[in-house]
Amino acid sequence: MLEQLILEMIQYNSGDPKRIQHFIKVHSFAAAIGRLEQLDSGTQFILETAAIVHDIGIKVCEEKYGSCEGKLQEKEGPFLAEKMLAGLGFDEKVIRRVCYLVGHHHTYDNIDGLDYQILVEADFLVNLYEDNLSGQAVSAAYKQIFQTDTGRKFCREMFGITG
Repeated sequence: MLEQLILEMIQYNSGDPKRIQHFIKVHSFAAAIGRLEQLDSGTQFILETAAIVHDIGIKVCEEKYGSCEGKLQEKEGPFLAEKMLAGLGFDEKVIRRVCYLVGHHHTYDNIDGLDYQILVEADFLVNLYEDNLSGQAVSAAYKQIFQTDTGRKFCREMFGITG
């Protein structure tokens, strides 16, 4: 099912290699962190599904508002994710949690589960690099965002954080 979802998201983002590359990288980090943190199979599946569709709202936000600001993505993304996942036959329980994650992935307080925490960490790992953020910004994100042992290790290794 995840491979079919990836194909669907590539088609959805056709002609936009940056967006495609982004969700593929976030999915890869999320999948690895989830496995290394030993998530149960159901939570791992929800995490990977959410990682694939987490930015599904960007295209609509750009068309509708001329902006892809995080809060707008959280507003527009869940409906689009629900439609795509239902069309592919995903279970209703999975769809509900994935839509919640899509609708909150730019909200960093009240993180209520490892799937949510890992999705945020994976997205940060990719965004810190893609946005070419300063060492100070990386260090602040490391201290404020990263909670899992694996996510913290990935961040330290990628960006040369010591201590």
